Amino acid sequence: MTLSKTISLAALGLSATLVAVTGTMALAASPAATAVATRQANFKKMGAAMKVLKDQISSGTISRPQAVAAAKTLAATGRAQAGLFPNGSGASSGAKTDALPAVWSNRSAFDGQIKAFVAQADKMVAVAGSGDLDAVTAQFKAVGGSCASCHKQFRADN
Repeated sequence: MTLSKTISLAALGLSATLVAVTGTMALAASPAATAVATRQANFKKMGAAMKVLKDQISSGTISRPQAVAAAKTLAATGRAQAGLFPNGSGASSGAKTDALPAVWSNRSAFDGQIKAFVAQADKMVAVAGSGDLDAVTAQFKAVGGSCASCHKQFRADN
């Protein structure tokens, strides 16, 4: 093998290594960015679950399996959200988030709001299983009120 081929192969190997290392570094998101992305994805799941319930209420007919699944999504996702606001995952981390600094400066109130939401979502699971339109409607309003209360205190875009 000639010297120029050896140098060319070495340069190619070095380039491939550099691409692999920088690509891996780019894929390794910060813990704050990961927490923000996960909690935002969860909020979208919660919104979709609320839409399922709202659509059923609007139609005047509750499909128990769909309503229970939506309510279970709300409860499980609400529980998961509690751990997705670690210190350092606010806007000061550089991550794009609507979470206000009050999430961390008034943590006990924020945690209380999450617990209140989960309690309302758990009630929705039971109510959705009944298939009772009036009961689902009333509990839907309670769950939505819990969301609104938290957003009013802890979300920037309200």
